[in-house]
Amino acid sequence: MGRKLNMDELNRMTVSDFKKSKKIPVVVVLDNIRSLSNIGSVFRTSDAFRVKAIHLCGITAQPPHREIHKTALNATESVNWKYFKNILDSIEELRADGYKIVSIEQVENSTFLNDFMPEKNGSYALIFGNEVKGVSDSAIALSDICIEIPQWGTKHSLNISVSVGVVLWDIVLKLK
Repeated sequence: MGRKLNMDELNRMTVSDFKKSKKIPVVVVLDNIRSLSNIGSVFRTSDAFRVKAIHLCGITAQPPHREIHKTALNATESVNWKYFKNILDSIEELRADGYKIVSIEQVENSTFLNDFMPEKNGSYALIFGNEVKGVSDSAIALSDICIEIPQWGTKHSLNISVSVGVVLWDIVLKLK
């Protein structure tokens, strides 16, 4: 095996360096997320994959907030974010900026994540929905595509922070 790397060996970039670095062409859109821990986890995962930004929509809480900070571990400082009272305003802005609108949801005729192939030069807005109600019907109606994470258990449901990690990992690998 090998020994565990210490903090100095991880070569972590500073927040300033992160801000200047090239980002993947992905914006994570949170549609009415109620859990502050989930929001913090999404910030941390978005930092790990160097996403362009996060859009916080509706009831989704905004930094600074102690409960978000507990799971974000300062990623609220590195990842750019913006708040929208209404998700439709976020979608309108993203579409105008050339983003393909992608809802992560179980719908009729969804595309399984493993079958989705992002265009190498494309930009993607990934919408993740409320822990109970999922992505809003209005956001789904405006989506270019709906992606579903294949599941084989009894729940057919993943925590939103897990879904964000799975989807970002897959899309980042495909874009690189």
